[in-house]
Amino acid sequence: MLDLIPFGAVDPMAVSIVAAHIQAIIGAYTNIQSERSLPDYALIATRNQYDAAKILKALHGESQGAPFKLGLLQEDLCLPILTYVYGESQLGGKVAVISIHRLIDPRPEIIYERAAKIGIHEVGHMIGLEHCRGIDCLMHFSKQLDQLDGQPLHFCSACEYEVSRRMKRLVRNGIGVTSQDQRSLEK
Repeated sequence: MLDLIPFGAVDPMAVSIVAAHIQAIIGAYTNIQSERSLPDYALIATRNQYDAAKILKALHGESQGAPFKLGLLQEDLCLPILTYVYGESQLGGKVAVISIHRLIDPRPEIIYERAAKIGIHEVGHMIGLEHCRGIDCLMHFSKQLDQLDGQPLHFCSACEYEVSRRMKRLVRNGIGVTSQDQRSLEK
Protein backbone atom coordinates (compact mmCIF):
# COMPACT_ATOMS: atom_id res chain seq x y z
CA MET A 1 0.00 0.00 0.00
CA LEU A 2 2.88 2.41 0.79
CA ASP A 3 6.39 2.66 -0.59
CA LEU A 4 8.94 4.10 1.83
CA ILE A 5 11.68 5.67 -0.26
CA PRO A 6 15.01 6.64 1.33
CA PHE A 7 16.72 9.49 -0.53
CA GLY A 8 20.49 9.54 -0.07
CA ALA A 9 22.31 7.92 2.83
CA VAL A 10 19.63 7.45 5.49
CA ASP A 11 20.22 5.39 8.63
CA PRO A 12 18.77 1.97 7.69
CA MET A 13 17.52 1.46 11.25
CA ALA A 14 15.51 4.70 11.04
CA VAL A 15 13.98 3.54 7.75
CA SER A 16 13.03 0.16 9.23
CA ILE A 17 11.57 1.68 12.38
CA VAL A 18 9.45 4.20 10.47
CA ALA A 19 8.14 1.40 8.22
CA ALA A 20 7.38 -0.90 11.16
CA HIS A 21 5.49 1.81 13.06
CA ILE A 22 3.41 2.79 10.03
CA GLN A 23 2.44 -0.87 9.62
CA ALA A 24 1.68 -1.35 13.31
CA ILE A 25 -0.17 1.89 14.02
CA ILE A 26 -1.83 2.77 10.69
CA GLY A 27 -2.22 -0.80 9.47
CA ALA A 28 -0.73 -0.13 6.04
CA TYR A 29 1.73 -2.57 4.53
CA THR A 30 4.92 -0.59 3.98
CA ASN A 31 7.44 -1.66 1.36
CA ILE A 32 10.95 -0.25 1.84
CA GLN A 33 12.38 0.72 -1.53
CA SER A 34 16.03 0.81 -2.55
CA GLU A 35 17.95 3.95 -1.72
CA ARG A 36 17.68 6.67 -4.34
CA SER A 37 20.06 9.51 -4.96
CA LEU A 38 19.35 12.83 -3.31
CA PRO A 39 16.69 14.84 -5.16
CA ASP A 40 19.00 17.48 -6.65
CA TYR A 41 16.02 19.01 -8.48
CA ALA A 42 14.69 20.08 -5.05
CA LEU A 43 17.91 21.50 -3.59
CA ILE A 44 17.80 25.17 -2.63
CA ALA A 45 21.56 25.69 -2.66
CA THR A 46 21.52 29.08 -0.93
CA ARG A 47 19.75 27.48 2.05
CA ASN A 48 21.36 24.02 1.85
CA GLN A 49 17.85 22.59 2.18
CA TYR A 50 15.52 20.54 0.02
CA ASP A 51 12.18 21.95 -1.10
CA ALA A 52 9.57 19.50 0.20
CA ALA A 53 6.96 20.67 -2.33
CA LYS A 54 9.23 19.78 -5.27
CA ILE A 55 9.84 16.32 -3.83
CA LEU A 56 6.09 15.81 -3.38
CA LYS A 57 5.48 16.85 -6.98
CA ALA A 58 8.08 14.38 -8.26
CA LEU A 59 6.73 11.53 -6.12
CA HIS A 60 3.19 12.31 -7.25
CA GLY A 61 4.28 11.91 -10.87
CA GLU A 62 5.48 8.35 -10.33
CA SER A 63 3.19 5.59 -11.53
CA GLN A 64 5.31 2.58 -10.52
CA GLY A 65 5.02 0.85 -7.16
CA ALA A 66 2.47 1.40 -4.42
CA PRO A 67 -0.08 4.17 -4.80
CA PHE A 68 1.06 5.87 -1.57
CA LYS A 69 4.66 7.05 -1.28
CA LEU A 70 6.66 8.41 1.67
CA GLY A 71 10.10 9.86 1.02
CA LEU A 72 12.67 9.93 3.82
CA LEU A 73 15.78 12.12 3.85
CA GLN A 74 18.64 12.72 6.22
CA GLU A 75 19.02 16.21 4.76
CA ASP A 76 17.10 19.30 5.87
CA LEU A 77 13.64 19.99 4.41
CA CYS A 78 11.88 23.29 3.97
CA LEU A 79 9.18 25.06 2.08
CA PRO A 80 10.20 28.36 0.49
CA ILE A 81 7.91 30.23 2.91
CA LEU A 82 9.06 28.29 6.01
CA THR A 83 12.48 28.03 7.64
CA TYR A 84 12.18 24.24 7.92
CA VAL A 85 9.67 21.41 8.10
CA TYR A 86 9.97 17.99 9.73
CA GLY A 87 7.68 16.64 7.05
CA GLU A 88 5.14 17.61 4.42
CA SER A 89 2.30 15.77 2.77
CA GLN A 90 -0.73 16.14 0.57
CA LEU A 91 -3.88 16.17 2.68
CA GLY A 92 -5.93 13.32 1.26
CA GLY A 93 -3.26 12.80 -1.37
CA LYS A 94 -0.84 10.03 -2.13
CA VAL A 95 2.60 11.41 -1.24
CA ALA A 96 4.57 12.72 1.72
CA VAL A 97 8.19 13.36 2.67
CA ILE A 98 9.95 13.56 6.03
CA SER A 99 13.44 14.44 7.20
CA ILE A 100 15.40 13.25 10.21
CA HIS A 101 17.88 16.12 9.92
CA ARG A 102 16.50 18.17 12.82
CA LEU A 103 15.64 15.21 15.04
CA ILE A 104 19.13 15.16 16.56
CA ASP A 105 19.70 13.67 19.99
CA PRO A 106 22.67 11.79 21.47
CA ARG A 107 20.36 8.80 22.02
CA PRO A 108 19.49 7.06 18.73
CA GLU A 109 16.26 5.65 20.18
CA ILE A 110 14.94 9.22 20.60
CA ILE A 111 15.74 10.02 16.95
CA TYR A 112 13.99 6.82 15.83
CA GLU A 113 10.89 7.53 17.89
CA ARG A 114 10.71 11.09 16.57
CA ALA A 115 11.06 9.83 12.98
CA ALA A 116 8.31 7.26 13.55
CA LYS A 117 5.98 9.92 14.98
CA ILE A 118 6.55 12.26 12.03
CA GLY A 119 6.16 9.45 9.50
CA ILE A 120 2.87 8.31 11.02
CA HIS A 121 1.66 11.93 11.26
CA GLU A 122 2.33 12.56 7.57
CA VAL A 123 0.70 9.26 6.52
CA GLY A 124 -2.29 10.35 8.63
CA HIS A 125 -2.51 13.47 6.47
CA MET A 126 -2.30 11.35 3.31
CA ILE A 127 -5.33 9.36 4.35
CA GLY A 128 -7.19 12.60 5.04
CA LEU A 129 -6.68 13.43 8.72
CA GLU A 130 -6.20 17.07 9.62
CA HIS A 131 -4.38 18.36 12.69
CA CYS A 132 -6.01 17.33 15.95
CA ARG A 133 -6.67 19.72 18.81
CA GLY A 134 -5.83 17.02 21.35
CA ILE A 135 -2.28 17.35 22.65
CA ASP A 136 -2.20 13.60 23.37
CA CYS A 137 -2.51 12.67 19.70
CA LEU A 138 0.00 12.06 16.93
CA MET A 139 -2.06 14.31 14.66
CA HIS A 140 -1.49 17.31 16.94
CA PHE A 141 0.78 19.86 15.25
CA SER A 142 4.30 19.95 16.72
CA LYS A 143 6.46 22.93 15.87
CA GLN A 144 9.32 22.06 18.23
CA LEU A 145 11.01 18.86 19.34
CA ASP A 146 9.88 19.16 22.96
CA GLN A 147 6.28 19.23 21.72
CA LEU A 148 6.94 16.19 19.53
CA ASP A 149 8.61 14.36 22.42
CA GLY A 150 5.57 15.05 24.60
CA GLN A 151 3.21 13.37 22.16
CA PRO A 152 2.38 9.71 22.61
CA LEU A 153 3.13 7.20 19.88
CA HIS A 154 -0.57 6.74 19.12
CA PHE A 155 -3.67 8.58 18.01
CA CYS A 156 -6.41 9.90 20.26
CA SER A 157 -9.59 7.81 20.17
CA ALA A 158 -11.29 10.11 17.63
CA CYS A 159 -8.33 10.06 15.23
CA GLU A 160 -7.83 6.32 15.72
CA TYR A 161 -11.47 5.82 14.74
CA GLU A 162 -10.92 7.94 11.62
CA VAL A 163 -7.76 6.02 10.68
CA SER A 164 -9.64 2.74 10.97
CA ARG A 165 -12.63 4.06 9.02
CA ARG A 166 -10.51 5.53 6.23
CA MET A 167 -8.29 2.47 5.92
CA LYS A 168 -11.37 0.24 5.67
CA ARG A 169 -12.71 2.53 2.95
CA LEU A 170 -9.43 2.16 1.04
CA VAL A 171 -9.78 -1.61 1.32
CA ARG A 172 -13.40 -1.50 0.12
CA ASN A 173 -12.41 0.66 -2.82
CA GLY A 174 -9.38 -1.49 -3.59
CA ILE A 175 -7.05 1.50 -3.63
CA GLY A 176 -3.60 0.00 -3.54
CA VAL A 177 -4.44 -2.37 -0.75
CA THR A 178 -2.74 -5.75 -0.79
CA SER A 179 -4.19 -8.95 0.60
CA GLN A 180 -1.82 -8.47 3.55
CA ASP A 181 -3.40 -5.05 4.22
CA GLN A 182 -6.84 -6.64 3.96
CA ARG A 183 -5.99 -9.29 6.57
CA SER A 184 -4.43 -6.67 8.87
CA LEU A 185 -7.51 -4.42 8.75
CA GLU A 186 -9.94 -7.29 9.28
CA LYS A 187 -8.40 -8.15 12.68
